[in-house]
Amino acid sequence: MAEITTCRAALRLWTSTLVFGLALGFSAQMPAIATAQSTTAADTSAGFATLDSAELGAMLESKDFSFVNVHIPYEGEIEGTDALIPFDKIADHLDELPQDKDAKIVLYCMSGRMSEIAAAELAARGYRRVSHLSGGMVDWQASGYEVIEK
Repeated sequence: MAEITTCRAALRLWTSTLVFGLALGFSAQMPAIATAQSTTAADTSAGFATLDSAELGAMLESKDFSFVNVHIPYEGEIEGTDALIPFDKIADHLDELPQDKDAKIVLYCMSGRMSEIAAAELAARGYRRVSHLSGGMVDWQASGYEVIEK
């Protein structure tokens, strides 16, 4: 019981520190995802865009982008996937992505969290047309689309 109380106290302290730091404007010292700005597909000026399943479905009908599954461990993929790159190793696999930093890249994972982290990393490295699937494969399937396993 004492361990649970200690964990809860540590979590409250961490949360208070995070909120206090953000309130004072120390967000630049937080992890990249805390400061990454995402936006809708129509406006990518804030770093990277966020797509919903319907937008991605329409884009896949006339695919003109690199499509990357960043989820680990592998739990399936969306048809048309070009590469499987772990979200936390995206910077180590830039050779698997277009060298043109203006090329369209769409990332996805299971829930959207890993792809958002990877999108922020690519945006920080100068990629200008990065998008990620909000809700990931969970939302993709809930929207009536298929996830396959290879």
